[in-house]
Amino acid sequence: MLTKSLPNLFTVGNLFLGFISIILAFNQKAELAAIMVLIAMLCDGLDGRVARALNAQSEFGKELDSLSDVISFGVAPAFIMYVVAFTGMNAAAAWIVTAIFPICGALRLARFNVVAGVPGYFIGLPIPAAGGVLCTLALFHNELNTIILVLSTLLLSYLMVSTVKYPNFKKVGIPKKAIWITPIVIAIAVFVAIKFPGSLSKMIFVPLLLYALYGLKKNVERLIPKRRRKNKSLDDVNSETRSM
Repeated sequence: MLTKSLPNLFTVGNLFLGFISIILAFNQKAELAAIMVLIAMLCDGLDGRVARALNAQSEFGKELDSLSDVISFGVAPAFIMYVVAFTGMNAAAAWIVTAIFPICGALRLARFNVVAGVPGYFIGLPIPAAGGVLCTLALFHNELNTIILVLSTLLLSYLMVSTVKYPNFKKVGIPKKAIWITPIVIAIAVFVAIKFPGSLSKMIFVPLLLYALYGLKKNVERLIPKRRRKNKSLDDVNSETRSM
């Protein structure tokens, strides 16, 4: 019974860390709040792998995972960004931009749960990656203009609900014999993260940003052939008109 519940314990840990992140952000501790989101990402990455290794996948676990993700990677990162960067804006605009992010995250999760995906890919930017980018981007609020942060928040929101394909790494599993190591990995991650909160968060920002930009690049590449086809069609029409 305990073995079957182990993946759900990781999911609950993810939810708990998301809640702690919100409290820390409320208390003006943005760096630690971002760290909590990043550790929640680790828990989120482990729960599915542990479930597959133990053959303990269930509809309950799937729904619990989605609900936890909305809090940890939707509400918490948006609230961190709001606290550190958006409070000086027009109140209504700040509330709307902040709310759009978790709303798009919830829509993306709902689609993930009911629409069959493409093997090896996620459709739309996964909410953990989007939340990780947003909460670590918030740490650069002193270096970046608020408009850039607003546009980045909206762009991440769009990428979550887009149809851009992002590679997933679910095939990278955990051997059943190595599952006992996972709590140790999380404990080490917590220790290192709390010991070096600011520098570690900003380092992790780079690979997360590159992953998010991968989809943006794919989106641009998909639009360019459409424009070329459209221009070619117009050229064909013009040539036919001239020949008449």
